[in-house]
Amino acid sequence: MPSGARDGAEAGRPVGGPGLGELLRGWRERALLTQEQVAARAGLNVRTVRRLEADELRRPRSASVRSLAEALGLDAAEVSVLTRAASGLPESARPAARPTPRPTPRQLPADVAAFVGRARELAVLDDVGDAATVVVTAIDGMAGVGKTALAVHAAYQLAPRFPDGDLFVDLHGYTRGIAAADPADALARVLGVLGVPGESIPRHLDDRAALYRSVLADRKMLIVLDNAADEAQVRPLLPGAGGCLVLVTSRRRLVGLDDARTVSVDVLPLADAIALFTGTAGEERVAGVPREVLASVVRRCGLLPLAIRLAAARLKAHPAWSVRHLLQRLEEHQHPLSELRAGQHSVTAALDLSYQELTAAERRAYRLLGLHPGMDLAPDAAAALLGLHPGADLALDAHASPDLAPDAAAAPPAASVKQAATLLDRLLEVHLLQEPVPGRYRFHDLIRTHAAERAAGEEPESDRRAASARLLNHYSRAASAAMDLLYPYEADMRPRLAPGEVAPPAVADAAAWLEAELSNLLSLAQLAAEHGFPEHVRHLSATLHRCLRTRGRYAEAEALLERALSAARAAEYRTGELEALLGLGEIRQMQCRYEAALDDSSRALAIACAIGHRAGELRALNGIGMVRGFQGEYARAAEHFAQALDIARAIGHRTGELDALIAAGNVHRIMGWYERSADELARALVLARSIGHRTGELRALLGIGFIHLGQDAHSPATDYFTRALGLARGTGHRLGELDSLNGLGHLHRLQGRYEEAYDCYEQALRLACEIGNSNWQFEALHGLGRLQHARGQANEALDCHSQALVLASDLRQPSDQARAHDGLAHAHAALGRPRHARRHWTEALTIMSALGIDRTEETGVDVESISAHLASADSHQLPATGP
Repeated sequence: MPSGARDGAEAGRPVGGPGLGELLRGWRERALLTQEQVAARAGLNVRTVRRLEADELRRPRSASVRSLAEALGLDAAEVSVLTRAASGLPESARPAARPTPRPTPRQLPADVAAFVGRARELAVLDDVGDAATVVVTAIDGMAGVGKTALAVHAAYQLAPRFPDGDLFVDLHGYTRGIAAADPADALARVLGVLGVPGESIPRHLDDRAALYRSVLADRKMLIVLDNAADEAQVRPLLPGAGGCLVLVTSRRRLVGLDDARTVSVDVLPLADAIALFTGTAGEERVAGVPREVLASVVRRCGLLPLAIRLAAARLKAHPAWSVRHLLQRLEEHQHPLSELRAGQHSVTAALDLSYQELTAAERRAYRLLGLHPGMDLAPDAAAALLGLHPGADLALDAHASPDLAPDAAAAPPAASVKQAATLLDRLLEVHLLQEPVPGRYRFHDLIRTHAAERAAGEEPESDRRAASARLLNHYSRAASAAMDLLYPYEADMRPRLAPGEVAPPAVADAAAWLEAELSNLLSLAQLAAEHGFPEHVRHLSATLHRCLRTRGRYAEAEALLERALSAARAAEYRTGELEALLGLGEIRQMQCRYEAALDDSSRALAIACAIGHRAGELRALNGIGMVRGFQGEYARAAEHFAQALDIARAIGHRTGELDALIAAGNVHRIMGWYERSADELARALVLARSIGHRTGELRALLGIGFIHLGQDAHSPATDYFTRALGLARGTGHRLGELDSLNGLGHLHRLQGRYEEAYDCYEQALRLACEIGNSNWQFEALHGLGRLQHARGQANEALDCHSQALVLASDLRQPSDQARAHDGLAHAHAALGRPRHARRHWTEALTIMSALGIDRTEETGVDVESISAHLASADSHQLPATGP
């Protein structure tokens, strides 16, 4: 597979931190086998299995490890984990590497200002148990009872015991209008927070969960999983080992969580309810009020903290009211929300009262904010949603004031954002909004339900649609502005909304803005698809494509592109269909789904040719060429890259030209055309630097380094790989770091510096396993196999190449399979097994013949060399060393 293209293939399972015994025991239990059954399958003594599981036998024989892996049905990545655990390599033997600072996230929302009571529950939560174990506590209770407030308050008290930080994940289990969070998507976001680059996040839920457990294995973190729907949503987000504490809140009692403690939260005791009311309203507002009157008020609120806070806020906002007057008003409002369950009618009464006491402008803001499909928003988004203009009177109703009339053509200037912030603060003051972090506002789930119902009942459908259009315009243009700042060299590849409608909002910190708003953008894309805004579906899917791809959020990217594809086909919009297919092809290539990626890119190419879309044709050709390269069809890949390069130069598409140059250079290098490859990669390097494309610069440096390596020019190869490694580490490009380490490992091995080579391969293997990248696990294991052979350790080489072959087969990359067979053949030859060696060399030739190639990207793995080895094997004059 071409170097520089290898970053597109990501699959596999990462390592965790358990020892050999724990690993074997866990895999045996997963397979539903007894120790006796495992021993029988592996051809081992049952006493050996018992000693291994008890960690009494530290360094088992390689043959025993292979037999156990086969008996337990382990996959390639698990075999790698098992082999490394069985090697007994101590932590102190880890090669020195550049330390990467681990993030210490602090994600807890603001603590409740007037927290009251819950002494019993807090005492239970304060018991965090053994510091070496994971403690899970599930907090359940009805809506509005204060589960999240309790969890957050307890978390602040416990946070000092968890030095590695805290995570807060809203799972949206019971949020109106928002689908419950997919555990895979939640894991992608959390892994990003924990420092895992998006391109290194595996595709599948199980692999993401395994990587998550691995990252947390040696950390002490506090994790709050809020608003869970059920146990299935929670389980993948639970750490596997170490001293983490997990607090889960849900309206359901999660009895299915194994070993989890449960804390059920009921309504407040009467005394605590009165204390909460008094603390929220203010002591002076209730001075002299008989206790029985206060008791009647809080009972009317159902003793629910949410309703009590709302009622107290109304009293505080009306100095002329008495507590008896408030009680009377609460008794007059008894219209339940249809979505609320029995026992929650008291919340409706408090909400109705709070709503009726708002000004006209505040009521309108409350209603329209209920239309926002995301979880939170900033004042600039609120200004766009509300259609505010400078100078508007916030005390007036929009329907009575032309200043507040919806206007989809106006951007929210600073004065309008200030007005929106004023409205948000007023709703915050009366407890209708929350501000979990400064500058971002959100509804409680029950209040969101109430606001949405009010909007449906009081806002004309045309006004609701106009508000949604304003919001989509705002977010779409802000997303374009952010992506243009982050990826200016790809600006011409992203679609634009019609010019002149709205000035793009100012985005000072593009990366931070995208991080804060990405979930909102995805929710808006779904709203656009469901409510007939096809242009915004197309715009958001294409604009967010790079963002989602680099963050490893492939499932979300695929779902968004599928929506865009459906919308484009429904509207018979060929350009939109083309863009969606191009995006899908690239995402599926990143997932190693080569046949699907080839189908998408081929369909895109046909459409591009039919409608004369040259940029789309260029991108499709590059995509097809990449897939062909991964499949080992280098000549066909080179043809596609050549066509793409011609188009890019003809239309002046510099990013497309860079991609085609790098890909063509790598393929021509593999084909042995070093002079042509060097010219293409040198031009790519100049072009990448001229347009500020750091990733392109890195890929070009690596390609040139491998050219020098293939020509035995070790000094310049070292220079290029070292520069590439520095650039990769400086930009946080983990895959570039892996490629650089691999190249340096090869150099050290070929020059006889075996310890330095081992350090590079070992660093690469650890990093590849950490980020769950099977491609680079293959490269590191294959390199280690070559190294062990060079050191005369044929059995160890056999182990490494066996694991590498399984990985290459799982990835369906035949050229790499041929390389692994060649490595196995050399190992068997060194062990005096000519029949086995001949079989693997024959298999390598068969693969290369089927691919129509006479060489692979690895020097020495070519038809001529393998044929010579076969001849030696036939005469039993086995080669002494490998390539």
